[in-house]
Amino acid sequence: MTHIAKAPATALAGTLEANFDGLVGPTHNYAGLSFGNVASQNNEKSVANPRAAAQQGLRKMKRLADLGFAQGVLPPQERPSMRLLRELGFTGKDADAIARAAKDAPELLAAASSASAMWTANAATVSPSADTPERRVHFTPANLCSKLHRAIEHESTRRTLGAIFADPSHFVVHDALPGTPALGDEGAANHTRFCAQYGERGVEFFVYGRSEYRRGPEPKRFPARQTFEASRAIAQRHGLTDETTVFAQQTPEVIDAGVFHNDVIAVGNRSTLFCHERAFVDQKHVYDELRRKLGAHGAPFDVIEVPDAQVSVADAVSSYLFNSQLLSRADGKQILVVPQECRENPRVAVYLDELAAKSGPIDEVLVFDLRESMKNGGGPACLRLRVVLSEAERAAVAPGVWMNDALFGRLDAWIEKHYRDRLAPQDLADPALLVESRTALDELTQILSLGSLYDFQR
Repeated sequence: MTHIAKAPATALAGTLEANFDGLVGPTHNYAGLSFGNVASQNNEKSVANPRAAAQQGLRKMKRLADLGFAQGVLPPQERPSMRLLRELGFTGKDADAIARAAKDAPELLAAASSASAMWTANAATVSPSADTPERRVHFTPANLCSKLHRAIEHESTRRTLGAIFADPSHFVVHDALPGTPALGDEGAANHTRFCAQYGERGVEFFVYGRSEYRRGPEPKRFPARQTFEASRAIAQRHGLTDETTVFAQQTPEVIDAGVFHNDVIAVGNRSTLFCHERAFVDQKHVYDELRRKLGAHGAPFDVIEVPDAQVSVADAVSSYLFNSQLLSRADGKQILVVPQECRENPRVAVYLDELAAKSGPIDEVLVFDLRESMKNGGGPACLRLRVVLSEAERAAVAPGVWMNDALFGRLDAWIEKHYRDRLAPQDLADPALLVESRTALDELTQILSLGSLYDFQR
């Protein structure tokens, strides 16, 4: 069922969409920290393989770069976070603080050690310069305030984005929104941009799970992480207008089924939305509004809606069919990048074979082994942050982060040198893990030419 592209893709002339994938960090483990993420909870306390996780993600990046897609790399964050442990009262030498946390509050050590920043779809919401009033690319790091292990990420995310997208004539990197439940923000996992061409003005689609101040349906089993108020605040901050934004609510029932972010039930690219029929509240109205606003910009709107009778929500969650990447080739056709689990679910496999055989906007399906990430609830879409860039903006990006043969070779060797091939939750108590992680990250900043990103380097 693996379909290889009929011809290698090449970058679109002028403006294109780049994907910046997060490198999996050395402390990748299965602590089961994410309530509402079914895979994370199901694999809690199992043994992880950080080396394999990092290699799987790296090979996806290299394969897509080889196909001609613009592919960048985002470095991991420092873990365990000694800053968090010390803010929580664990004092003394680093080894002593880790030992005390492991004994007295292992759940806090697990939060401080999570490698969850690998899922860079949650890093930020990005608006391209074609949509913003002063024609600069805007980034708002996600506050991720619904989970402790993720709420500690945004300051480092801002620092990293500021180093990679440093030219203020092209880029604006904001601070995260205030970390209050009323402004819960999960980043690009709940945001999609539609357009005719990447360099043209588009319509930005914000999906939320609940509203703090508006009455409406909410999930009953799992929390809704993204609020309407956060989505609206980011649109205002980025200078978007009513004509270039659409806000939609996720169906509460699918959140309760494990769809903790919109990118578990829908993915979009240019003028195509690929989604489940139960993705949104008042779904027909959502389609109509997107079609109307895109039409005002001269763009079509195509919906590929997957029927529940063919692929259930449970199938979508277990396979991560919609946590896929939808990428445009130079000839206008699109490749759907899916995880191996889609081949192993018989209903999803049949659907994808039928999809690839049809004449439509998606005609290729590319399958990747991302098993280590998937066991924690992160598929291809979770691992990447999409950034639309003009030629001038692309030239202003820190050059050392672009994937090519040389960078792949150096990163592959770096992973082999520094990463463990086994990490169980109890191994987080090993103080050597901090030393190993810092040694690896110090070398990585030199490989990527990003300077002193981390607290321990300052």
